[in-house]
Amino acid sequence: MPNPRDLAAELALGALAAHGPLIKSLAGAYRDAGFTLALVGGPVRDAILGRLGNDLDFASSARPADSVRILKRWGDAIWETGAAFGTIAAKKGDVMVEVTTFRSESYDPDSRKPTVDFGDSIEGDLSRRDFTVNAMALELTGDSPLFIDLFDGAGDLAKKVLRTPVNARASFSDDPLRMMRAARFVAQLDFSVDPEVIEAIEEMAGRLSIISAERVRDEFTKTLMSPNPRAGLLLLVESGLASAFFPELPKLKLEIDEHHHHKDVYEHTLTVLDQAIAHEDRLGGPNLTIRLAALMHDIGKPRTRELIPGGGVSFHHHEVVGAKMTKKRLKELRFDSKTIDEVSTLVFLHLRFHGYGSGEWTDSAVRRYIRDAGELLDHLHVLTRADCTTRNKRKADQLSATYDSLELRIVQLKAQEELDRIRPDLNGQEIMEILGIKPSRAVGEAYDYLLELRMERGPLGVEVATQELLAWASDKELRGAQEK
Repeated sequence: MPNPRDLAAELALGALAAHGPLIKSLAGAYRDAGFTLALVGGPVRDAILGRLGNDLDFASSARPADSVRILKRWGDAIWETGAAFGTIAAKKGDVMVEVTTFRSESYDPDSRKPTVDFGDSIEGDLSRRDFTVNAMALELTGDSPLFIDLFDGAGDLAKKVLRTPVNARASFSDDPLRMMRAARFVAQLDFSVDPEVIEAIEEMAGRLSIISAERVRDEFTKTLMSPNPRAGLLLLVESGLASAFFPELPKLKLEIDEHHHHKDVYEHTLTVLDQAIAHEDRLGGPNLTIRLAALMHDIGKPRTRELIPGGGVSFHHHEVVGAKMTKKRLKELRFDSKTIDEVSTLVFLHLRFHGYGSGEWTDSAVRRYIRDAGELLDHLHVLTRADCTTRNKRKADQLSATYDSLELRIVQLKAQEELDRIRPDLNGQEIMEILGIKPSRAVGEAYDYLLELRMERGPLGVEVATQELLAWASDKELRGAQEK
């Protein structure tokens, strides 16, 4: 049986063949300038796994100013935005490269920004990497490529286990975000985590507070958008890390939902996330908005929990409370305003379908459902269907059939009435002309009145809408009021 290290070296070199001329020219440029260059980190790991992409990371003995001079001659374009941290980026063809000076970085106890010290050897650089599977390198400026694996990253990759190159507590003290990275690799690569690493995370979870909200958000998003986010979320919650940046999630473990009595709300939430992901093809593929909405749709339950006389629990208006909590949490994590609005809207609407009963909604109620969901209608379809986690097959089939009927009615009404562009039968200019008034609040009130009629009764036509407008204005004593 081949040695894992030898096999890893063979696989990595084979994967690099696709970028052979480009990498050879880059290595030659650094060698001619008197510097060493090595492919490092994730690209080496991915090359061994057969998933090497077009974003390549390198480590070099060259200082940033040296890399700028080399890459300006070698690449099509370069970026110096990471120079303070030792990183210069360049693009050649469709390949992006980042070259970082050998370094170690660590955090002061009260600092949100890493302190960077440049080093002189690849060995020192690799010892400061997050995990052994990311601490392998291919030295490219020698007579032939040299595979460097000081911490048995190849063996850990073969065993699919996450360990740190140095003591886990020291590693996480240097950069606490590495604790979240462990959850991301569990979700992305289906790895297990070494017990020492888990113990260190449990002890040091509170140190995550020194990391900026933006970096936490980005790492959390990568975990959530991974192939198996449940696995990463389980690690975040069980280790205590989630409590440091998303406390609403572990708090769900304290609640038992009488409507899903076979699961606590936390387990129900993870199942909803799994089921939403299974329906993501309706949204064009992996979708951050629907994954966040699935994860957060019930976070209002702990705050709205009430005991029902005679036994049982209720969570009245948890969708309203949850929508407000969603906005607050996503703002604190520095998500963009569009994502915040979309996710909180879905949380607010996620129970709306349950008023549909067995199809008793009028056409006006269906129109309102469409109007309130707006551009998120397909997302709401996915979330609503995912929210059915009952183990009772008869009940599940009945809910699915009922929602099928609602979707069919939506399709039919859309075809009849162009509901994606619901507007009153009269526009603002026509309202002013008919009533003989100038731009004012009254025009908006009249518009809203006609829109409500449109929702209730469907298209009225200009003649009927005019009659209704005049009758409304007469009651309000508005007609021609501004002409007097």
